[in-house]
Amino acid sequence: MNLIVEREKGPLQELEARIAALRERGGDSSGDVAVLEEKYRELLGDLFGNLTPWERVHMARHPKRPIADDYLAGFDQRDELHGDRHLRDDRALVGGFAKLRGRRIVYIAQQKGRDTKENIRRNFGMTSPEGYRKAKRLMYLASRFGLPIVTLVDTSGADPGIASEEHAQSEAIASCLLALAKATVPVVATIIGEGGSGGALAIALADSVIMAENAVYSVASPEGCAAILWGDAARAPEAAEHLRLTSADLLGFGIVDRVIKEPLGGAHRDSTGFVEIVLDAIEDELRSLEDIDGPALRERRYAKYRRIGAWERATLTRVATALT
Repeated sequence: MNLIVEREKGPLQELEARIAALRERGGDSSGDVAVLEEKYRELLGDLFGNLTPWERVHMARHPKRPIADDYLAGFDQRDELHGDRHLRDDRALVGGFAKLRGRRIVYIAQQKGRDTKENIRRNFGMTSPEGYRKAKRLMYLASRFGLPIVTLVDTSGADPGIASEEHAQSEAIASCLLALAKATVPVVATIIGEGGSGGALAIALADSVIMAENAVYSVASPEGCAAILWGDAARAPEAAEHLRLTSADLLGFGIVDRVIKEPLGGAHRDSTGFVEIVLDAIEDELRSLEDIDGPALRERRYAKYRRIGAWERATLTRVATALT
């Protein structure tokens, strides 16, 4: 069970129901509504004001959290392209041509479902090699037509199935990374929910990486990390602490460039408003990159990713010097 969903039950749910009932009644109840709303804000602060990394993982997985389709619905225009031109169309990754705030772009998004049936159809957002090859095709089209690339990241990881391994999953991911590294157009990636492993990085090697406050981004899921390190997935909360997967951590490391603050209690408490804020942020980043030419963009992108992890190299150098 999702920890955040469980926390939303009880007193919080009761207050929501009482406020809704008073609003329906109208009349002289406005004063009572104001008092209850103040209590509601205080309770939200108590419950969600200082989340642990493991709680943020559950916030990123909240069943009502905005998914890629909610953001894509805010585009001015959208024309989806299908298939990898080799085998099939992967529904876990969608992409094509679009207009955002009047600007022509190429979009690539990892798509989860809103219910079990849709999640199964979308493979819970876990992209297959065919999906990554579709993404690579769109990346090349973007460079060919001089259109910026906008990606939305939301996956626990790439599809781990035997069929995906047989169809060269690792090569497909590596090809996407190469395509983004070579892209001569601006690339803006936004981590809207989960950003898991190479499955997320495959469409997130960008000039600007935006991250929602309660999204997570890491080399592995906490459960997977705990199973690998300790042979016990139940130690996932401990793994989440060590992975440093929160937006605050990643902003400090320089891995993400901008964090979008969420409403108290999570983005799902004002999905429409939050989506608009994120789309405005994407447009701001595109505007800041539009005057940089292709070769300069690639050099800038290369330097950005070379800087990540520099503190580790410095530490190793100091250790090596001390030992000699």
